[in-house]
Amino acid sequence: MFSNQRLEARRAAGLIVLVSGILGAAGCSSGESLTRAEETPPPLPAETTVEQELDSELTATEAAIAMEGEAPSARPAEPSSDIINPSAPRSYVVKRGDTLWDIASMFLRDPWLWPEIWYVNPQVANPHLIYPGDVLTLAYGADGRPQIRLERGGAARMSPRLRSEPLEGAIPTIPYSAIAAFLARPSIVSAEDARRAPHVLAMRDGHLVGGAGHEIYVRNLDAPQNARFSVIRVGEPLRDPDDGDVIGYLGIYTGTAQVMAPASGAKPAKAVLTESARETLEGDRLFAAETQVPLNFTLGAPRGEVRGRIIAVLDGVELIGQYQIVAINRGTRHGVEPGHVLAVDQAGEVVRDRHANAFSRMSLGEAFAPRVQLPDERAGTLLVFKSYDRMSFGLIVGASAPMRVNDVVRNP
Repeated sequence: MFSNQRLEARRAAGLIVLVSGILGAAGCSSGESLTRAEETPPPLPAETTVEQELDSELTATEAAIAMEGEAPSARPAEPSSDIINPSAPRSYVVKRGDTLWDIASMFLRDPWLWPEIWYVNPQVANPHLIYPGDVLTLAYGADGRPQIRLERGGAARMSPRLRSEPLEGAIPTIPYSAIAAFLARPSIVSAEDARRAPHVLAMRDGHLVGGAGHEIYVRNLDAPQNARFSVIRVGEPLRDPDDGDVIGYLGIYTGTAQVMAPASGAKPAKAVLTESARETLEGDRLFAAETQVPLNFTLGAPRGEVRGRIIAVLDGVELIGQYQIVAINRGTRHGVEPGHVLAVDQAGEVVRDRHANAFSRMSLGEAFAPRVQLPDERAGTLLVFKSYDRMSFGLIVGASAPMRVNDVVRNP
């Protein structure tokens, strides 16, 4: 009996000492603990990591789709932010095939706000570039603002398996495949490119038109032997709706040419037409068939106010949808650069108010009813990938309604 009472007393005393020690430690280091709490984001719960929620081979786009049905309440409470996507993961491992636009769409309601939350770690080489294998973590700063932090995948990744993979470059902002065909066989040509491009000087053997197998002479072509070029006929001019100036042209693909003999001094280059979609004529322009455009640009909105119009669309379709390429009448002189995101508004129609005055409508007819301009309505999002002085090319990355030529582009 005595031994049991003494044991209970020792337990109680130990509990008092333990509680006192905890309180003392908390009192001595309260300032330090507060500082650490402000500087260091809370540890990520193991049950909410993407590696356990999602298959490791999913791309950013597939991951975003898979998480659409996930309840936001499944994650612990955290500071709210209007820009964060409710289904955003706490961490994500970058996969081959991802693009910056895909990843930004997965984390944010408006992907173009990516620079607002991107945390640039100066200790990481090229922190603005993201590579497959990198880990992106959603955290919150001392002020409660969300941040996306980068951890290089190559430094911390350990595996008992031996793997041999080719080195990969940084992920692009948009998929190159979406614009590759347009770059190789442009159907819209800027005025600058039309002036600078080499042109067909003459056909060999006196031919008036050229087809597959015919040899041509090309002026102002500086290219090595076997280089390939798309032959483009400069078509109808594209005019700026603001002042009527020609800022581009429609392009018509006629064939593919391969250099047989490079230019030498005053002698023009000689090439052979290896493919033919239609007849090639003197004056047709040559564009590199493997044009590369840097696609590792930063997302963002123009600094100044931009308001322009869509002046042409690839393939001349009437209705414009997602992943179609358009030309706009705004360029570098207007502050538009690659990586800039613009909203696309359906231009409001002009209608007649047939009910403004019933008496005049009955006596004078509908033609005299007052005209009313309807407001523009948001229809999509455009991401600029190439800019010239007065025009730019962009990819429609989001569409909520069909768009048309002459629709408005503006700051998002």
